[in-house]
Amino acid sequence: MRTAQELFEDLNSYDESVRIEAKKASEVGRSIMETICAFSNEPDLGGGYVLLGAVRKGFDENGLPHYEPENIANPDKIQTDIANQCASVFNVRIRPQIETEVVDGKTVVVVKVDEAPASQKPIYFEKRGLPHGAYRRIGPSDQKCSEDDMPVFYSSAESFDCTLVKGSSLDDIDENAVSYYRKLREKVNPHAEELTYDDTNLLLALRACEKDRTGAYVLTYTGLIVFGKSMALRRLMPALRVDYIRVQGNRWVENPDRRFESTIDMRGAFILLVNRALNAITDDLPKGFELKDGNLQASTPINIPNETLREAIVNAFIHRSFRVNQPIQIIRYSNRLEIINPGYSLKSPERLGEPGSELRNQYISSIFHETNLAETKGSGIKTMRKQMKKAKLMPPTFESNRETNQFTIRLLFHHLLGKEDIEWLSLFAQHELNNEQRLSLIFVRELGAIDNITYRQLNSDITSRKATFDLHRMCEMGLFELKGQSRNAYYIAGPNLEPHISKNDGEMYRADGEMYRADGEMYRANGEMYRADGEISRANEENGRGDGLNSRGDGLNSRGGDLNSRGDGLNSRGGGLNSRGDHLPLELKERIKQLGKRANPKEMERLIIDLCNWNPLSLKEIAKLINRKTSSVRYLYLNKLIAQGKLFYTIPEMLNHPNQKYTTKKKQ
Repeated sequence: MRTAQELFEDLNSYDESVRIEAKKASEVGRSIMETICAFSNEPDLGGGYVLLGAVRKGFDENGLPHYEPENIANPDKIQTDIANQCASVFNVRIRPQIETEVVDGKTVVVVKVDEAPASQKPIYFEKRGLPHGAYRRIGPSDQKCSEDDMPVFYSSAESFDCTLVKGSSLDDIDENAVSYYRKLREKVNPHAEELTYDDTNLLLALRACEKDRTGAYVLTYTGLIVFGKSMALRRLMPALRVDYIRVQGNRWVENPDRRFESTIDMRGAFILLVNRALNAITDDLPKGFELKDGNLQASTPINIPNETLREAIVNAFIHRSFRVNQPIQIIRYSNRLEIINPGYSLKSPERLGEPGSELRNQYISSIFHETNLAETKGSGIKTMRKQMKKAKLMPPTFESNRETNQFTIRLLFHHLLGKEDIEWLSLFAQHELNNEQRLSLIFVRELGAIDNITYRQLNSDITSRKATFDLHRMCEMGLFELKGQSRNAYYIAGPNLEPHISKNDGEMYRADGEMYRADGEMYRANGEMYRADGEISRANEENGRGDGLNSRGDGLNSRGGDLNSRGDGLNSRGGGLNSRGDHLPLELKERIKQLGKRANPKEMERLIIDLCNWNPLSLKEIAKLINRKTSSVRYLYLNKLIAQGKLFYTIPEMLNHPNQKYTTKKKQ
């Protein structure tokens, strides 16, 4: 059990989180019990902590929250009330661990809530019933459950991959996939007992099939996914495929007319699909340069190490959620590769790379591990980091998102560090940056923004506090600029870095604190823009879309002109959305006019959904249009709509990205 002092340190580093809730707690009210209910219910969270007697006093000059202990006058009564209510108000009894501690001479109470067993879920307030009496923990908030949440709780407690697939049979097995398993297994252990079995008994041993009530053999999801024929997969799991997508430029383009250059849809037995996906990537990857120790001159051309690519692909295969009907996406941008699979990491982001696995699909994982297609004992991420470092490439970064239920592996094509990078970084030599700070400059140059978690992944030994210190030092140097607060904080190019990222006057501009470029592309320090097709566009030429905005930004000057610091008159696509909503459809205008100060929450949700369906909008754009505070819009509406799958992020790869917007169209 963690101490109160440790919890205060976490709160003062990144505010409340998915596993920590701070309460003033002069008495035990509904809010505390809802949090306890949410911690008990949330799948794979492992419970959480409620710190009673913690009060946020605001934010410091660096944007960090400042929590202080506030003395609880009668801690014994608080503990008794919590214990009594946990034993009486829910459908089953909850037994939290409760301890009283003294911090800075003031008494606080720590409540540790364990996740309830799957057989007891959902935990709910007995008087309220289901579904609205149950709560889930989504980010730092407690969300009331709906009917859509119930299948999460009532699904089988046994691993999904051993569930029988209705309508399947042994005829759906690809014999080539079984033969390939035997070949790989024999290389690992020529004397493995299962190699002596016939195919049917082998599949039974691997939990790939079972007999049903009639005595007929039926495939499990393990059998169908790992060994199934393409035709069977299309018939029984039509969304189970791997999409390799090549995107022009460095950002996902929402415009359906120029979304991507090419795409390959791959379907088949997963054990065979690994090499097919790997070949699709390696055949298309740009070449890098190897730097010998002590040399600045690049030499032997190389690719991203095959070991890294294979482990990244297999990680997506074995850890994805098969309950979600979405393909795995491998997106090749001009400067990076992103592999996105449905299903957040069961490990917390802070523990990625540590020994030990938490398996979502234990039978599928076992097959990949015992054939050496995947690293064992949770060492895959550590292996990727090691291989990328050995190849002198930027470290891989990982992003796990419980709200969107996705996990992303991001591999930059930049070397660590190439001749051009070293020359570029020499522009900032006077700042005496450490290695991680130098790498973060490269990262922001390529992706436009960075946050605390991503910074720590540049060196897995860095603590959250050290990362915060380094990033704030770079803000003091004018290299970065802080946006957002506490856990929503991110960093973009500051005044001393911007001129060295984009030389094209007027092409980079800000609106509502967001950073845009006239054509949505990222520019390198030498003023050249590298496109996915290999062409080079000079920064003093017109941009790719030719929207009438030339390199001098005519009609779009540095002081704002038609685009001032408030962002009036232009959205991220250069359209015509301003704070007055002059270009809104008439029906939406009328609905906004009819809003009162106390609008019906359901009506407000429908309006926000319709606005984001009309056009992807940022938090500030939505708040301006409906005349509400951004904090209220975020916490009362957007977080809920995202959790319910009614709204989606336009940039799910980095939720704190400065160009983040909300839309009703999920990124496919």
